[in-house]
Amino acid sequence: MLFATLSLTLTCLSFNSMADIGNIDRVVVYKSKAQMQLFRAGKLITQYKIAMGDNPVGHKYQEGDQRTPEGIYELDYKKADSAYYKAIHISYPNQADRFRAEALGINPGGMIMIHGQKPDAELTPEQAQQINWTDGCIAITNDQIDQLWQAISVGTPIEIWP
Repeated sequence: MLFATLSLTLTCLSFNSMADIGNIDRVVVYKSKAQMQLFRAGKLITQYKIAMGDNPVGHKYQEGDQRTPEGIYELDYKKADSAYYKAIHISYPNQADRFRAEALGINPGGMIMIHGQKPDAELTPEQAQQINWTDGCIAITNDQIDQLWQAISVGTPIEIWP
């Protein structure tokens, strides 16, 4: 029994550690759970609490709607000089998003990123993760974006679900 408890404790410690987690081949976001999960070869490696836009329910349709898109995209480039510490771009809008926006006569927006915290933020990273404060991006702590930055390659798929 003691061994099982110790083993479970060590597993939890390594699960939440900000240490190098190796390469990640898939990112999955569950907006309703405010959760990002990182996978390698189908195995959950770690997860983060996320903050999103002020209006997180539903798919992003147009610029300024404060929503995070839903669907399957790619992490298509990294931005080291972001105003939000570091950022990783999500390939929104995809072809379907652009087609929908054109049919509706609206601008789908863009520049949706996974990013860290502003260096001059009034809230601590832990406080900021308790509210939705972005314009539709996905925010994690600076320690977490450092970990993700090392773990993903450009072209890594990201699935964003309601």
